Amino acid sequence: MRKLIAIDLDGTLLSSRYQISKENIQAIRHAQKAGHIVIICSGRAPEDIAALSAKFNLECPIAGSNGTVVIVNGKEISNISMNKTSVISASKLLDQFKSPYRVYTNYGVFIEATWAKRFAEIFEQYKEIKETVSIFEYKMLTEEPIETDTLKIFHHIDDLLSLKNIKVQKFFIPTLIQSMKEELISAFEKIEEIALTSSGPTNIEIMNKNGNKSNGIKTIAKHFGIPLENTIAIGDNFNDLPMMEAAGLSVAMGNGDPKVKELCDIITLTNDEHGVAYAIEKYVLNL
Repeated sequence: MRKLIAIDLDGTLLSSRYQISKENIQAIRHAQKAGHIVIICSGRAPEDIAALSAKFNLECPIAGSNGTVVIVNGKEISNISMNKTSVISASKLLDQFKSPYRVYTNYGVFIEATWAKRFAEIFEQYKEIKETVSIFEYKMLTEEPIETDTLKIFHHIDDLLSLKNIKVQKFFIPTLIQSMKEELISAFEKIEEIALTSSGPTNIEIMNKNGNKSNGIKTIAKHFGIPLENTIAIGDNFNDLPMMEAAGLSVAMGNGDPKVKELCDIITLTNDEHGVAYAIEKYVLNL
């Protein structure tokens, strides 16, 4: 019986050193060779997932930006974007809070021009926060961003929205201050047509209310004609819950958020113990 296996990246397929172990790669290839479909379903941008997959010689369909963009064999088969009103409202709110943020689009990832300045002000105002990040993280957050092929700088949301056929998949908002995170969540909940999630304790992600990893797994399952009861979702955090709820079998990583683990059918090993390989071998290959 052919199955569909949807796998998250950070905290799941990737180790704490951001590597994909040979054990995980081998398990994925064995599953594919046996006729199963393996997809990477991540909050990362599609082009980032594609580059990472190529680095480790993996060929899988992609559900990027939290499942809002689905790509099979290089062809986009689904794209759920935020409407213009929601994008403007979100941007204005973040400017009001002086919160740094990134915007994920079909043109790549855009970073707000005052990103470094806003982080510098946060670290100045909340000096104790500096002790919670590494020297590398502090430098990365407070240095002026540099444009690349996939990362672009914008000064005002209107500039971004003026791009031809622009599609905004999500906002990524780092939230080092818990009180600010709670205030932002409360404010975002008042904006219609958006959904909130989080891929870690220090961030918020907002998307179209229908844009989540559930769309990713459902779209791929329909494309390949696989019933949802024959799907497996493996993840570690709250942005993985929609695909876990949609899947026939939900698998939480051993290093996953405790609340996420409580809601899943089973718990595998951690991302540093090749938990993805363990789950594939036990619940797919050895059945």
